[in-house]
Amino acid sequence: MPKNLFDMFILFCLSLWSGVFGVDEVKSVSVTEGDSVTLNSDDTDIMGDELIMWRFGNNNSLIAKMNRKDNKREFYDERFRDRLKLDQTGSLSITNTRTTDSGLYRVLGTRTETPLSIFNLTVYAHLPVPVISSNSSSQGSSVSSCVFLCSVVNVGHVTLSWYKGNSLLSSISVSDLSRSVSLSLECLDDSYSCVLNNPISNQTRHLNTELCQPCADDCVCCCGFTEAVIRLVLSALVGVAAVAVLVYDIRYISLQQKRREQTSASNSD
Repeated sequence: MPKNLFDMFILFCLSLWSGVFGVDEVKSVSVTEGDSVTLNSDDTDIMGDELIMWRFGNNNSLIAKMNRKDNKREFYDERFRDRLKLDQTGSLSITNTRTTDSGLYRVLGTRTETPLSIFNLTVYAHLPVPVISSNSSSQGSSVSSCVFLCSVVNVGHVTLSWYKGNSLLSSISVSDLSRSVSLSLECLDDSYSCVLNNPISNQTRHLNTELCQPCADDCVCCCGFTEAVIRLVLSALVGVAAVAVLVYDIRYISLQQKRREQTSASNSD
């Protein structure tokens, strides 16, 4: 069974367990990698217990224990080395969190084998800023259109989207870790942006009009209506100037020819 399906199955079983045995509902907690997080136990439930235990993961391994009688605290799992703390209430703090810290945390007392509180912690990796690059698509041997490509690498559980202002144009979501994610869109202006986000954070890259350069001799990127109009007017002015020069040349050559003919006729007389 895939890991994500297995986790869903565990959460489903815990939900049933909560309903049958009176355990508090599973509390979801999300943080960004490197942040600290505190899983607050309900002190009223464990006030009469001298021994408090925290267990982690699907294998329910013991990671921390506190004896209130002598205020002795013990930590066991090497993956949390020097990163766990227990306060007097029994709440567990994790510093410098890592993505591998994601999973289920259960706090237990000595009066019952049923967890007093259950937490589902998700630690999200820091999001990279998306990269926008110009690209072109081709049909046959000719380049037919210019596009911009927004991409990120080594990300998981994210959504990559193109926006025009606040309006979503297109998006793609990735559940598991992916080496590369990209999304393309044709001929844009600087009102567009590419956004990478997960449930708790996002990174945005705005389209820079300096990227609007000719993609090839037969393909010119159109960077918005205004620039397209400007280019059209400039092209028209250049065309008019070229025609004016041509007409001037023709008239000048014709005039010179007439003068030579008149000079020849005068000499003949």
